[in-house]
Amino acid sequence: MKTQSFKDLVTWQKAADLAVSIYGEFKDCKDFSFRDQIQRATISISNNVAEGYAKRSDKAFRNFLMIAKGSCAEVESMLLIAHKLGYISEAKQQTLLEQTEEVGRLLSGFVRKLPAKDY
Repeated sequence: MKTQSFKDLVTWQKAADLAVSIYGEFKDCKDFSFRDQIQRATISISNNVAEGYAKRSDKAFRNFLMIAKGSCAEVESMLLIAHKLGYISEAKQQTLLEQTEEVGRLLSGFVRKLPAKDY
């Protein structure tokens, strides 16, 4: 089946699932700047996958995927800090880190598998 939309991409789906998890976990966080930053970083992942896909150029898509990878690393860093600050439990941190790392692996794999020509 040919991919018709960014919504068909497993990478986007997993990134969107991560965003939902992060939004849910931090919705009651009283540190508003921390909450807003981790939510923005997380939503940036799926948004960059979608925006890159819409460009219909492998070079542009790669660039957006690399931005998404950077946002993924930012989320990972913030999850480590969130636990140190006592915002999340170790178990929740581990669950969210596993999701984040899966998205990072998918992004890396996607970059490697993009065809050399524009689509």
